[in-house]
Amino acid sequence: MSSEEKNEKFSVGGMIKNFVKTHVSMIILVFITFVAVSAIIYVDKSTSESIGFKNIETLKIGQIYTGATFKAPRDVPAGKGFENKIVKGEPILENGFPVTQDAMEKLHQLNSTPGIYDWRNFANSEIFLMLIAALTFLLFSPSLLKRKILVKEAVLECLLFTIVFGMTVFGCKTLGITIFNGDDSLCALPVFIPAALASFLVAILFGQTSALYFSIVLSLGVLCAGRFHIIPAIFTFASSVAAFRIVRNIERRIDMVFASVFIAVMNAVFIIVIKVVFPDKVMFMEDLFTVLPGVAFNGFISGILVLGFLTPLESIMNTASVFRLMDLSDLNTPVMRKLLLSASGTYSHSMMVAQLAENACKRIGANSIVARVGAYYHDIGKIDHPEYFVENQSGENKHNEINPSLSASVIKSHVKLGVEKARQLHLPKQIVDIIAEHHGNSVIAYFYNEAKNKDSNVSPEDFAYPGNPPATKESAVVMLADTVEAACRTLDKPSVTRLEKFIQQLISSKIENHQLENCALTFGELTLIKDSFVQILAGYYHSRIEYPNQKDPDSEGSLGEKTLNEVKNS
Repeated sequence: MSSEEKNEKFSVGGMIKNFVKTHVSMIILVFITFVAVSAIIYVDKSTSESIGFKNIETLKIGQIYTGATFKAPRDVPAGKGFENKIVKGEPILENGFPVTQDAMEKLHQLNSTPGIYDWRNFANSEIFLMLIAALTFLLFSPSLLKRKILVKEAVLECLLFTIVFGMTVFGCKTLGITIFNGDDSLCALPVFIPAALASFLVAILFGQTSALYFSIVLSLGVLCAGRFHIIPAIFTFASSVAAFRIVRNIERRIDMVFASVFIAVMNAVFIIVIKVVFPDKVMFMEDLFTVLPGVAFNGFISGILVLGFLTPLESIMNTASVFRLMDLSDLNTPVMRKLLLSASGTYSHSMMVAQLAENACKRIGANSIVARVGAYYHDIGKIDHPEYFVENQSGENKHNEINPSLSASVIKSHVKLGVEKARQLHLPKQIVDIIAEHHGNSVIAYFYNEAKNKDSNVSPEDFAYPGNPPATKESAVVMLADTVEAACRTLDKPSVTRLEKFIQQLISSKIENHQLENCALTFGELTLIKDSFVQILAGYYHSRIEYPNQKDPDSEGSLGEKTLNEVKNS
């Protein structure tokens, strides 16, 4: 790259051009969402400030007013039978004060005033939505999300944001909540907001980090849709965070029922806490027996609806949700049974790699289920020609009959074939990536050295795997587990000390060959991974006690075991 190209890349114009180029899908989706919610705000007549006092017939002059303070929502000049001039924001009814004749006249004046669309409030909402859009790009940037946001992920989140926004506006319309009034109905508004449903779906399909950032954006959206009253936004954020934390460790679909009950209880608790924190603004005690069951039902039905939505969403989006991964980890699937029958050595190897990878990912805080399923399927490309792989050979080596270049081609092909089979099986992208990356672009050293002994001009690229180095921690752990499990089989008398040294050499070799540069693993995490491998392999290769007079069962007159009577008589 020339100096001029570098200067252009890091200039303001170049940075904007690069941002648009790399985020074009996200920009389009956010723009569509912005237009959709703007249309909702425009159509909603509650943005007009012509709304008067709804329950004027319940008021009498001289009675003590016990509701929330009612302020004038707009300026109203005198005239048309009214002598008072009303100033926007002035208090007309105040809690604890008597209703005056002047207040009653102003209420009638407000109720008789024709509606005028409030363009100022519309413009304020538009500016706030622009700020939410900018924050969305920041939160879902690769630097904070630690990965590039998926297009299908952005589509779902934009759709959920629009639905929640629309439901909030509908709730405000139903309850008569405006920018200046409606404090007594704010605790009823969360009944209309499906925040837990949205958070459940995002967390299960795309992970905890994505759900956290989405909860922040969603809460700000509810703040805008809720006439900039803080209480609905606080509830939305609390309910969303509680929802995605509840489902962080679930593994079975039945667990969603328990999650539904828990979020129902949490929603009720949040409302009670809001009442305690905002005692003067929230007057809902008379509606206690309708609001609490309402928000509890909202949380419960959200979890139940998630069960109904997940199956089609998992199929349409092909995501690696925890439930989908648990289904794929079933070893009785046709492809795993075929692997067991046609390539039993590869099957046993995959089981051991899965155990190593899962345990290592738990140590470093990576997704252990993704690693386990990826390890199960990482060698499915060997099903068609299992006899060319050493773990399936029982004597004759097929590679003795062909030249090193052809042998390397056969070995390399199992990656490409594995990816093709994975796509035919409609496996999630995370699993397909592990299959494609579990050898990276490393060189098949054995056949390369053989070929180099015959021809010194041979190119190492011809003996390199066609994949890319791992891009995620899970993929890198599977690569290391695959290498370690296969290599340690050749280790003579594998004591703990020898295993530690040997595994460290294997990991260092991957670092030197630039196979771990794209996966964000730290040296501290690599140490934890090594220790995890050593712990499991030391137990697997532990030495057994040699019993007295134990002989080879193939030797004459020995069965390797004795009956109880034989021991007593000996």
